[in-house]
Amino acid sequence: MTTTAAPGLAAPASITPDLVRRLGALVVSDGAETHTNLHVFTGEPLAEIPLSTVDDVRRAVTAAREAQPAWAATPVRERIRVVRRLIEAIHDERELISDLIQAETGKSRLHAFQEQLDPLLCGSYYARKAPRLLKPRRRTGMFPLVASAVELHVPKGVVGIIAPWNFPFALALNDAVSALIAGNAVVLKPDWQTVLSPLYAVELAHRAGVPAEVFQVVLGDGPVIGPAVVEHVDYVGFTGSSRTGRDVARRSGARLVGCSLELGGKNPMVVLDDADLDRAVGSAVSGTFTNAGQICVGIERIYVERPVCQEFLRRFVDAVSKLRLGASYDDLDVDLGSLISETQLARVSGHVEDARAKGAVVELGGRARPDLGPCFYEPTVLTGVTPEMACYHEETFGPVVSVCPVADEAEAIRRANDTEYGLNASVFTRSARRGQRVGAALRAGAVNVNDGFGTAYGTIDAPMGGMGASGLGRRHGVEGLLKYTDTQTLARLRFPVVDPPPNQPREKYVKGTAAAIRWMGRARIR
Repeated sequence: MTTTAAPGLAAPASITPDLVRRLGALVVSDGAETHTNLHVFTGEPLAEIPLSTVDDVRRAVTAAREAQPAWAATPVRERIRVVRRLIEAIHDERELISDLIQAETGKSRLHAFQEQLDPLLCGSYYARKAPRLLKPRRRTGMFPLVASAVELHVPKGVVGIIAPWNFPFALALNDAVSALIAGNAVVLKPDWQTVLSPLYAVELAHRAGVPAEVFQVVLGDGPVIGPAVVEHVDYVGFTGSSRTGRDVARRSGARLVGCSLELGGKNPMVVLDDADLDRAVGSAVSGTFTNAGQICVGIERIYVERPVCQEFLRRFVDAVSKLRLGASYDDLDVDLGSLISETQLARVSGHVEDARAKGAVVELGGRARPDLGPCFYEPTVLTGVTPEMACYHEETFGPVVSVCPVADEAEAIRRANDTEYGLNASVFTRSARRGQRVGAALRAGAVNVNDGFGTAYGTIDAPMGGMGASGLGRRHGVEGLLKYTDTQTLARLRFPVVDPPPNQPREKYVKGTAAAIRWMGRARIR
């Protein structure tokens, strides 16, 4: 395993004190309290950012609510022009955005670049589709020629976006762009470990033409500021853990406001005996170790039919052993960066040590690398993982994967579905029919055939989300935009037909109405 040393690696020169002050000023805050964000590669202080109070959250939502009607009244095509300018700005500022993402998350340069692709693809998709999706639609009236109806999609109002630390730029901006195009105001709460890149996204949005009051940021301790956001907004978009997602759902339900929750996953890969093993191995490497395994759709369990299991494992371990682990702001060939924090390092290490103590075999890796930086961990492959081990059912969220032989297709499906989660899954086979059959049997919101996770997640025209403990609602596709709207029916009656005329006997009215309804039903059947 090749390594690139991080000790002494300075934060990028592009992250200047002036930039930090400018971004910090975007946080709605009384300025009384601040938080020191760290340079993850070294653990050194990176930026001092103001924190919000619960009163600041209330103030932000109030200002957003006052500004939202004017934004909603802006023609949708003008809102789209603003988003297109934002997309161009992201392209132009690619290197600085990568610097910001890397400094606070510790991910590799390549993965920092790839994170930016998601909002670019989503923004472009909704910029094309929104005029059609949001325009009024004629619906058949109750009685032809007498009544007409129009279906409208009206903005929710103020949308609260609670974004995670693992993809701070993409997952803050993706949902915000959809909500803004739909005519909402947005109050964004990033994770306080990773604030600079989402704050820069907000600055770029303001430069592109989104009014400052329409896109605001609050920041603080999740258990304090997160509930305050949920208590005041009109809709919640949350990405994070299943435990916190349940709390968001409970609080939203108590207020009868909607929420969309993309939560955790313990995602399986199934490798059938007719799979192209080279392709399966390559996808397993990227599907497991992208972003150092800190990705909700990443693979954590691999089930391989017994006739090809040993050969798959041999090739997989060999491929993983060639990965480059380390830190660099200019080397795109580094494969894995750091974990986000000492807390995450402790979780990953704890899962591996628990498995090792209970009889699992560490085929590769299984060690922290303090020589590289405070939170580095080697890419790790386990075998012999059993149900009493924490990593069997619990989401590890790190560069750790288990490989397990299965007797046949049926056992692979059963083992893959043996989880409370249902976010992502994949199946490898040379047979399109077999891939369709097995894929449809896997209980997950997204299933990839002959890929780890990128094909389903990157298909922006299709909805993406979880089943079970992996969440509610969908991002991407039609649902990813319309979830930020309420559907309103506007019906018009040209002259009275529903109630009996004043001078008509009611028996005659009943018979006539019943006959008309019967005729319409039969006519539509024909």
